[in-house]
Amino acid sequence: MIKQKIAPFLTFNGQAEQAMKFYCECIKGAKVTHLQKYGKREMAKSEKEQDFVLQGAIEVLGQEILFLDMTSEYPAPAFNWANSLLIRCESQSEFDAILNGLSKEGTIMMGPQSVEGIRQCAWLTDKFGVVWQPVWA
Repeated sequence: MIKQKIAPFLTFNGQAEQAMKFYCECIKGAKVTHLQKYGKREMAKSEKEQDFVLQGAIEVLGQEILFLDMTSEYPAPAFNWANSLLIRCESQSEFDAILNGLSKEGTIMMGPQSVEGIRQCAWLTDKFGVVWQPVWA
């Protein structure tokens, strides 16, 4: 685990593991670095929740992103535009691959387009509702 001092922490309602796998498929070199399920803990109110992610992490381009599934007792709020994950791309092909992968079953809200001195940028919501900004400067 990278363990930088500040890390994005994403909370889901039973979809954290699917999201982790999806991001690893969409972003070259991304990998799951930690995955712990609730199991038969007191917090899990059902057998389904026993399979929820209690602690998860992926490494994406040297950055750690943490994951958690909330239980039905305390559901996670929906993701929105107020928070996004900006991902800096090193080439047009990397930008295209990330944009096409993350927007699969999601929504491109802006772009791709050039803005000021930026070659390409876009704003998208993936199929889990997480907002991303791929940028190729």
